Amino acid sequence: MALVLIVDDSPTEQHVFCKALERHGFDTVVASDGEEAIATAEQVRPEVIVMDVVMPGMNGFQATRRLSRNPTTKEIPVVIVSAKGQETDRIWGLRQGASQYLVKPVEMSDLIAAVEAALNA
Repeated sequence: MALVLIVDDSPTEQHVFCKALERHGFDTVVASDGEEAIATAEQVRPEVIVMDVVMPGMNGFQATRRLSRNPTTKEIPVVIVSAKGQETDRIWGLRQGASQYLVKPVEMSDLIAAVEAALNA
């Protein structure tokens, strides 16, 4: 099945997202910050990236922008999943190159649907 890169600085969120996606047949790999996300995406070429925003160092908005402008990773859809729930945050995330923006706490059914939609876009 498709490989999904989970980018979140919370080990708990990483675990929850990975288990939910794996139960639906996805393979997963994790990164804990924006820099690691970019390096991992370039190396393993996931089909979808699930990106947190608030992380130490490079945040998810910055990482999404870099991924969307990198010739190696620009075709990989990014689904932002963040506690930043303002409409301005959502608009900014989409302007950085995300294909979708979900707000935490996210229903796992919504996460699965967003990943599947990103794959089928």
